[in-house]
Amino acid sequence: MISMRTLGPLEVSVDGRPAPPQVYWSHNVALLLYLARAPAHRCTRDHAVGLLWPDKPQAAAKQSLREAVHTLRRCLGAASLRAAGDQLELVAGAVELDTDKLDHFIKRNDWAAATPLVGGQFAQGFVLENASAFEDWLRSEQWHWQGRSMDALITHAEQRLDAGDLLGADEPLRRAWNLDPRSERALRTQIRRLALAGGRLAALALYEQFIERAEEPGEALEGETKALAARVRSQREWTLPPSITVPRVPLFGRERELAEILRHWKGVRAKRLALVMIEAPAGHGKTRLTEEVVTRASLDGGACIMARAVPADRQQSMSGIVALTRGGLLDAAGIAAASPGALSAISHEASEWAERFPAAAKTSAAKPLGVAFSEVLKEASREQPLLLVLDDAQWLDDASLEVVEMLVRDLKTAPILIVLAASPEPATPKWSELLAAIGRDAPGAITRLSAFDKPTVAAMIRWFCPKYTEDQIDRLSRRVTADSAGIPLFALEICHAITQGLDVTSKQGIWPSPLRTLDQTRPGDLPDTIVAAIRVGFNALSPNATTALKAAAVLGDRVTAKRIARATGLDGPPLHAALDELEWRRWLLADSRGYSFVARIVREVVERDMVLHGEQQRFLKAGS
Repeated sequence: MISMRTLGPLEVSVDGRPAPPQVYWSHNVALLLYLARAPAHRCTRDHAVGLLWPDKPQAAAKQSLREAVHTLRRCLGAASLRAAGDQLELVAGAVELDTDKLDHFIKRNDWAAATPLVGGQFAQGFVLENASAFEDWLRSEQWHWQGRSMDALITHAEQRLDAGDLLGADEPLRRAWNLDPRSERALRTQIRRLALAGGRLAALALYEQFIERAEEPGEALEGETKALAARVRSQREWTLPPSITVPRVPLFGRERELAEILRHWKGVRAKRLALVMIEAPAGHGKTRLTEEVVTRASLDGGACIMARAVPADRQQSMSGIVALTRGGLLDAAGIAAASPGALSAISHEASEWAERFPAAAKTSAAKPLGVAFSEVLKEASREQPLLLVLDDAQWLDDASLEVVEMLVRDLKTAPILIVLAASPEPATPKWSELLAAIGRDAPGAITRLSAFDKPTVAAMIRWFCPKYTEDQIDRLSRRVTADSAGIPLFALEICHAITQGLDVTSKQGIWPSPLRTLDQTRPGDLPDTIVAAIRVGFNALSPNATTALKAAAVLGDRVTAKRIARATGLDGPPLHAALDELEWRRWLLADSRGYSFVARIVREVVERDMVLHGEQQRFLKAGS
């Protein structure tokens, strides 16, 4: 069996062993390469002569061909190459080409198997002098296989990004850049990869470098590339202390769930509303998953409108809808096309809208808020697809859930994806009605998140501790899985703390108690490992961030930046930097109404263990 590796420098092997050096003589390997790629693996002698020896007299060229055929038959096996009459032919099954394998894997959408095959340009570096017809054929092959290879590599990278596997996208992207440094599709994919990792500035720097490397100054870029760069440029710019030098932690263990939600997001572009429910106990990563969806949707050009509920919202009618009007909807294109009555209704609930639409705010014939919200969404969705996210939706009031039902019923053909993320407890009849609507009234999915298993924890440890051996990772992943009960929030905290020197060798009892959720767990019930991990993370914060976090823990479920400022005396840039740090390190989450802890149990640990009684009283008095 002859094996030829052509996607990169030419390599030929016979029955698994390197071919003799004579095979690599330029005309010999050129003939073999041409026959391997020719239809039916054959050509005439005259065609081969004209292709490979056009500059020689006819007799000398035919003699050269006979010598080449003789050498190949001797080195590769006489049975593999027939030379009968005027025909030269590689027998069926005699040669195995990497290009054939690439085609096979592309047809099967097996991008992971296709990627290792691409080692460079087709017959990279190979030149046959004084053979213009062969050079033309070679350039045609190189153009064809570069297109096929780039498509396979970038599709693989995009697939990994859509699954949340940022590291898995690196190798196909590296190969794509090496193959075609001027590919805008590769540029866009790499910009997405950097932006998804929180590297906004790095993504923009890559874009500028690409422009500088253009062969002609001012060379026009594709509109899609410019639009992506503009969206990255408009992303939030974080103010972080110099101590934060690593990117945000990738999404672990949720590849299937993320891919399912993104499938519905892409379906939204077909002008249809979809509804996705994410159900997960506290600490299992529903908020982290929604953040990943939001980031991708915004990079795709969608308008993202977000809000997060807290227990007090249950008692405030339409609180969820009012929060959404303040959660990014005002920035969506097309909202000005809504009727004065719709704009007036929202302006009465949100002062920002009254400032933007002062004439509409004075209109007396305001529509019901739910109807107004639906109309504004419809107008905004004419300009761009919309993503509506309601996190901790178990705390939404019934009136807000009724509006969501109305949207599902009345905006079926609008490009809107609604994502509701909630803990399964406490369940409400309205929540059950919305679950029943999926598949009946709107396409969508119910995604339920489970605890991390040992392989997922091992992948996380491998990312945090790249210098650990596989044996160390195996032992540590067993320990972290046991101590965290597989709860992603705590597995992540322990991994963070390990990089700061936390020792996790002491034994711990089994937890949580049977039939008790994390929301029902008190700080005193947590294993020492987790409490220690939270302390280590707290002590790694900057002084201003620790002060702001203490105040947030004391002041309530949701706290505005202004109230934190009053309680701490921090203001302006120092306060903004502290809050950015707490968001980046995933202690706090922000929406239009203020800041809340990622998890209630973490807030309770901070309030119990990190805040002195005197500090608590000062925060309460100053922040009131």
